Amino acid sequence: MDDVLKGYLDRLSGEGGDALAVAAVIAALARAAVELHAAIRNGVAPTGDGGRANASGEVQKPLDLLADELFLTALQSAPLHCYASEEQEQPILMGGGSLALAMDPLDGSSNIETNIAVGTIFSLLPVLPEHGGRPERIFAQAGHAQRAAGFFVYGAQLLLILTCGAGTECFVFDPTTGKYGRRTSCRIPAQACEYSINAANRRHWPRPLQRYLRGLELGGAGPRGRDFGMRYAGSLVADGYRILQRGGIFLYPADARDSHSSGRLRQLYEANPIAFCIEQAGGAASDGVGRMLDRPQGDLHGKVPLIFGSRDEVEIATRHLAQSAAVSTAAE
Repeated sequence: MDDVLKGYLDRLSGEGGDALAVAAVIAALARAAVELHAAIRNGVAPTGDGGRANASGEVQKPLDLLADELFLTALQSAPLHCYASEEQEQPILMGGGSLALAMDPLDGSSNIETNIAVGTIFSLLPVLPEHGGRPERIFAQAGHAQRAAGFFVYGAQLLLILTCGAGTECFVFDPTTGKYGRRTSCRIPAQACEYSINAANRRHWPRPLQRYLRGLELGGAGPRGRDFGMRYAGSLVADGYRILQRGGIFLYPADARDSHSSGRLRQLYEANPIAFCIEQAGGAASDGVGRMLDRPQGDLHGKVPLIFGSRDEVEIATRHLAQSAAVSTAAE
């Protein structure tokens, strides 16, 4: 069986500019992902808590630390200027490369004991002369500046979801050959029939969002005139991959709790790369006000609300959330 990912990256390398560097970084990530998936699948990596909090204030698990170390080691020879990780307080300088990598080494690690799919999310940004080589300037770029982005899914299969700005592709790893041997293109239908949200937080949501969800729950008897199903894994990569395969909408809004008032997902490590993949598959991604990829990047570990999925449904949900924003502004 041919190594389909290698062929894709070889063609990408010939496009000029920094394409060769992009291909080299993705190849290094793909190799490390195989090793991490094997460790998870075979129970080699320890579970439980690591006993300390990461830069986002979440308790690290040994698997989080293992994943971070594994990818950092694999990237030592890659053409990277710097590396930023959810598990590291500050970016790490790597060398004189033309790219910067931001990643969540193991997204969804709290689900590992329940055998739900987890993954790795990554974002590649260009290093430009005006950045002066300073990581804080490089990682301050908005999401639309991403050169490539994607995520690995560690489940029954090892998957790589990847965009380099010309569509979103899915590569499937074949353990019998040791190669990423199959590739399909992802295309999200414009209309949704499923939604994904943690309904246990309903009491904290603004009323316009509650009305939007109530409309979905009423199904064919409600304002939407058709039935919706609810699917929520609590793993961003699992929920994201499902939407890439069959459409739907994912919502992780800001809410009334102090810890969630600015959202819960990291913009740099999670929201921006997921949004890039979704848009390149024909979907849409929003922060509840506007396009996620146009949102200015704040703090390195800053959190944001995130809505993504089928374009028509994201637009409807965003209109509802705009009502709550208008009410808040009027109250001030």
